[in-house]
Amino acid sequence: MRDVTHDVPAPHRRTFLKYTGALGAAAAVSASLSACSSGPESTNETGGGDGEDRTLTAVIGYGNDGSWDPTQTASAFCMAANNHIYEGLLDTDPISREPYAALATEVPKDPDSTSWKFALRAGAKFHDGKPVTADDVVFVFERILDPDTQTLAKGFFASWLKEVRKIDAQNVELVLKFPFPDGLARLTLAKIMPKHVFSKPGGWDEAIKGLAVGSGPYRQTAHHPKSNTTFEAFADYNGPRKPAFRKMNWLTIVDAAPRVAKISGSSAGAQIADNIPYANIGQLESGGLTVAGGAGMNNLFLMFNTKHKPFDDVRVRQALHYAIDTEKMVEVALKGRGKPASSFLDGSNPSYRRAKTVYDYDPDKAKALLKAAGVKGLSIEILAVNVSWIVDCLPTVKSSWDAIGVKTTLSPQETTAVFTKMDQKQDYQVVAAASNPNQFGLDADLIMHYNYGPENLWMQYTRWAGNSVAKALFRDMDRATREPDAGKKTAMVQDYIDVVAEQAVLYPVVHNELMTAWNPERLSGIRPQPYPGINLLQAKWA
Repeated sequence: MRDVTHDVPAPHRRTFLKYTGALGAAAAVSASLSACSSGPESTNETGGGDGEDRTLTAVIGYGNDGSWDPTQTASAFCMAANNHIYEGLLDTDPISREPYAALATEVPKDPDSTSWKFALRAGAKFHDGKPVTADDVVFVFERILDPDTQTLAKGFFASWLKEVRKIDAQNVELVLKFPFPDGLARLTLAKIMPKHVFSKPGGWDEAIKGLAVGSGPYRQTAHHPKSNTTFEAFADYNGPRKPAFRKMNWLTIVDAAPRVAKISGSSAGAQIADNIPYANIGQLESGGLTVAGGAGMNNLFLMFNTKHKPFDDVRVRQALHYAIDTEKMVEVALKGRGKPASSFLDGSNPSYRRAKTVYDYDPDKAKALLKAAGVKGLSIEILAVNVSWIVDCLPTVKSSWDAIGVKTTLSPQETTAVFTKMDQKQDYQVVAAASNPNQFGLDADLIMHYNYGPENLWMQYTRWAGNSVAKALFRDMDRATREPDAGKKTAMVQDYIDVVAEQAVLYPVVHNELMTAWNPERLSGIRPQPYPGINLLQAKWA
């Protein structure tokens, strides 16, 4: 993993890896609609211009060579960019996640209805000048709900959305299987794309490679997967989030040192950067920058191969969690910018409740559990992604496990290498990686189904889906999804999270903050996100 906290596997990863570009460099797109080109563009220029015409330059700490297909991508760079290029019927506030009308004219007044009707915004156009119609809406949702097409978005919609119907050219109806108010916020994950562009032969492959044609406030003007992507304000945009910057240039700089250097000093080449290392916060603040972040679902998790003994024994999995000195990890590796996990959900989640099983540091309990399981002389290789902050955390895991007599070897590798091994069903013992499902939303049902489910690829990686406890868990999860009473649903989710905590098959060790830095003398209206990427739809020049 190239210092990426969210280019991580999703359901149906074998297809998904292809779509995110993780199995190879994304090919350049040569298409007039996106003005993409294959040659690298200089990343040392901010684009010039004076006053309102100057270019906003942002540094994104994640690769932009993943899939740009909004129905498929989990790439931090691409998802953030797509939020500026595309619109859903509804979109959500990047912090509160409250839905607001985007391509639709209003939010349904009855969230508990099983029929949501939407009128499209009059005069809405795609970036190629063609009007947005109901056919485009149906086109996208049919792809998402198609049983023969495996997309990441399907996992967010298929359980509750029955179909999407065209009423007339400017009106559509979403028919739900049962009342599901949380679905309103999820509509932002169904970006409306032009049927006349992406229904052509090879259209979805072009979307994967970088072709982006939306109806949002910014249009993509160039895409260079290894260096940068540029944007211009869309002159015909008539929606609720007017573009404040005439041009934007987003640079992809995965390595921490050059990323920090790009935003530092009097000759800084960018006005904003995300994924700021904790060690550089003081330096940047002393240079006049604002550095802020937020706690969320960003986490280091451990994933066990339950078909590799002794990790089929829940006592062994629990022992290894109890053995980790998480307070030391937070202090040393995260510089105090995190908390030991006390649930699968982070403490700021609206559905959070402290789990019945919390892995507070207890090496004696860890030893006792290993003894009860009849395990001695255990040697473990931790297969880990090489995200910089994950690598910083790994020595604490090793020293903690060594201290209870578990001989531990660290093996950090590129994400592609780690998850290619998973896809090839190669044997492994333990994986340490990073994840942040808050990028998709805050609702606990979404977060838990992203990680757990009978057909979920994470569960295939753990070889746990056939376990009797797992089958009961999945049934409980489905019942919670269908529960109409919000209070009862939250309690049901919290109860099944207790099972997830006890089983510790795939479970967070720590939740940490993600930091964003910006020049307050140049930009205003910046709201740092507790998940990867940036959102500039309400920002402007200072």
